[in-house]
Amino acid sequence: MTVTDTAPEPTASAGRPSAGARASRIIRTVLLDVTAAAGAVCIVLVVLALVFHLSLIMFRTGSMSPTIPTGSLAMVHHIPAEQAHVGDVVTVERPGELPITHRLVSSKPDAAGGYDLVLKGDANAAADPVPYHVTTVGRVVWHAPGLARVIVWFSNPFVLGGLAMAVAALVAWVLWPRQDP
Repeated sequence: MTVTDTAPEPTASAGRPSAGARASRIIRTVLLDVTAAAGAVCIVLVVLALVFHLSLIMFRTGSMSPTIPTGSLAMVHHIPAEQAHVGDVVTVERPGELPITHRLVSSKPDAAGGYDLVLKGDANAAADPVPYHVTTVGRVVWHAPGLARVIVWFSNPFVLGGLAMAVAALVAWVLWPRQDP
């Protein structure tokens, strides 16, 4: 009597995940990589901003139009006031008020070791009524019209909450234990 083996012959696909499982793995990997890259970019930008004394400001009024219209986002480089030149667009801090960003019309040192700056918005007929006494200013080095509206939209608590939940869901989906087929 002869005994025969009835086990099926192994196929080329035995032990390999299905096409759907491979696609799911690729999608998870790509989404996680993109999210990690975005996080890394954010960290690098924060470090660069701290090292090079950079910050972002938003234009809520049209006082600098048409050069910098309402709704623009600008990057400012914080420098000593003596390095600002007539014609630069600068941001100055005002005690108890929001900072102001206008074009530098004149600058002169004062007895207290600071500078008195006369500023004027490009859309304004006259210079600001009083000089600003400062030791540092933020010089506008770049601006993008309309980008402030995007930042404001992303600052909405519902948008931030939705993004946080989406990232949490992505991480849970990627790291959730799976049964190998």
